[in-house]
Amino acid sequence: MSDKITYGNWHNVTVDGHTCEIFEPQERNEHGYVGIYLHGVHLGKLYHSEAFVEALEKIGLPVVAPVTERSWWTDRICPEFDAERSAQTYLLESVLPYLEREYAATPAKTALFGTSMGGQGSLRFAYKFPDRFPIVAAVSPAIDYQNRMRDDPEDNLWQMYDNAEQARQETATLHIHPLNWPRNQFFCCCPEDTSWWESSDRLRMKLQSLGVPHTCDLETKGGGHGFGYYSLMAPKVVAFMWDALEKERRRVV
Repeated sequence: MSDKITYGNWHNVTVDGHTCEIFEPQERNEHGYVGIYLHGVHLGKLYHSEAFVEALEKIGLPVVAPVTERSWWTDRICPEFDAERSAQTYLLESVLPYLEREYAATPAKTALFGTSMGGQGSLRFAYKFPDRFPIVAAVSPAIDYQNRMRDDPEDNLWQMYDNAEQARQETATLHIHPLNWPRNQFFCCCPEDTSWWESSDRLRMKLQSLGVPHTCDLETKGGGHGFGYYSLMAPKVVAFMWDALEKERRRVV
């Protein structure tokens, strides 16, 4: 995917030694809301999706998109990203303070979302740290990423885990707490996505069995896995985030 395709006003900043891509709408929303976007394993850029950028522009939502290579957004060292810090450490200890400094962002004013690898990462962060990430949206989340290790003995996940079961123990579904979960969560996956739909369906069933409130769309078809489907779902995803941000603003603590 070529970086020449660019929609919207984007620029790069360096945060603690790593690149973050920044989307700046023409006019920011009046409440100080901000988004964090987590990319997929192929490092596809959000600015390749005109639909996503248009939806973000419409609500005036600036977005910070850290670039962490094929880290799977785990708390494991991914050599191609950083030899000393995990993607989780970077997000919590570098990106979040950056948002606080530059946007005065609080958890209630921050929407975390991602696609594919970043979708599962967004869900896992929200399940592990629901107070920090009360709003989460995931598009085509690659939840059972341990399957890549079974299918490809050369996958870079082998640099992070000893075996597939070790990776499975860290998947988003296993981090759901029945009494402590993100107040606003949405996920979607195309029924034609043969690699990842089943794990999203299992997540839906677990959330239902635990009585955890959530919104999901596992019915809308959009050609499988990729930016075609992401763009199709963009208006729905961004609308969910805006509604959740508004609910958090009005929430009585």
